[in-house]
Amino acid sequence: MQILNLCILLLLLSVGITSCKKDSATTDSKAYNPAEAVVVTDFFPKTGGGGQQLVIYGKNFGDDKSIVSVKIGGKQATVITVHDDGIYCIVPDRSYAGEIEVNVGMNATQQMAMANDTFNYQRRMVVTTLAGKKDARGNYDIKDGTFADCGGFLNPTCLIFDPANPDLLYMGQDGGDVRLLNFKDSVVTTPITRGMGNWSRIRSITFTLDKNYMIIANDQGDVNGISTSILSRASGFKDPKVLTSYKQCNGAYVHPVTGELYFNSYEKGQFFRFDLADYFANNIGIKDYQELFKIQDNSWEFQIDMAPTGDYAYIVVINQHYILRTDYDWNSKTFLQPYVVCGQPRTSGWVDGVGTQARLNNPYQGVFVKNPDYGDKKDPYDFYFTEQGNHDIRILTPEGKVTTFAGRGSSSIDPNPYGYIDGGLRTEARFNQPKGLAYDSTSHVFYVGDCENHCIRKISLEN
Repeated sequence: MQILNLCILLLLLSVGITSCKKDSATTDSKAYNPAEAVVVTDFFPKTGGGGQQLVIYGKNFGDDKSIVSVKIGGKQATVITVHDDGIYCIVPDRSYAGEIEVNVGMNATQQMAMANDTFNYQRRMVVTTLAGKKDARGNYDIKDGTFADCGGFLNPTCLIFDPANPDLLYMGQDGGDVRLLNFKDSVVTTPITRGMGNWSRIRSITFTLDKNYMIIANDQGDVNGISTSILSRASGFKDPKVLTSYKQCNGAYVHPVTGELYFNSYEKGQFFRFDLADYFANNIGIKDYQELFKIQDNSWEFQIDMAPTGDYAYIVVINQHYILRTDYDWNSKTFLQPYVVCGQPRTSGWVDGVGTQARLNNPYQGVFVKNPDYGDKKDPYDFYFTEQGNHDIRILTPEGKVTTFAGRGSSSIDPNPYGYIDGGLRTEARFNQPKGLAYDSTSHVFYVGDCENHCIRKISLEN
């Protein structure tokens, strides 16, 4: 019977008529009769989410769509086609309760009928807007305020939760100040400005293992300039001091288990190691770091994402469209020469695939998300990352398989993959050059720095 119903649904889509069960299918047109009762006998499918196609079976629906309305869970459904014994409609978003109500007729002749069963509404993952906005001309204010009235964000390229307070999400803006989203109070503030540390471009934010210090990476052109600064929680992160000195730092990151600092340079693709334990114990100098290796591309941006286990890190080569992996040597407490895990160096594109068969376009910040389906696998984490050039969020599995998670939707509107549309992850939602990405593992929510839309987007279950 389920196969039969699916065939009926396809028939609705192709010829715009409704059929009942196998023993009562008909194509005859019949007008609504106010003297007869409107009856809902069944519907199909029984479960689904917003945007689901639904067929409602019954009697005396008539053939005039203009006098027929359907509510599901109290939300108005879009009616596509009406026939005397069937209605084809689209399940509205957030119709959680699931009651199906059909109204036929107008004024004194209107009748209402309810389905005996409720539609089992399945909440889906959707993209919404948390904070930030611009006007129709692309203009926006930069100001502190509530999530609903905080202006727009300049260039939200780095997002990271405060490890000591999960209600605080820090935002690094390349070319701007550090903003702070406070989820408890639903407000945005600017606790750290570029002038405080004499920073040119704030490229990343990270924290020490004891959670007592913040480290900011600074991108500037002087070999003796500031590459990283350290700020103490005791001061409210108001006391920046130079931690390491070099030029063109694209990011700095702390090993999640052993606590060393790793930072880089755009100049020749250098990957540096700095011993934070030695710094705190012996106050080593700002040049006392070690170059471990150079990536295969000089003078190209890259950033580093540490796996929570500490076993490896991904090196995301932004402008050359690929991702490297560097494995951690636990004996020497250092990272080893990296190798390509996905994407084709110097070849951009949008292709889901495995390893070098996949195509990326300006991959940016990433987060590791534990996949419950992996069970007892040694590496239970998928790597989610933004793509500035593809306007989407991708997933990289431990085996090197790349798929598209969110973005590039609403293809019926126009062929562009970019834009500003909330909704279903792949069917509707659009981003415009997303860069920053953070993940709340407790509530299973993603936050996206949507740069050209100058806002923070949210990916979560409906409601």
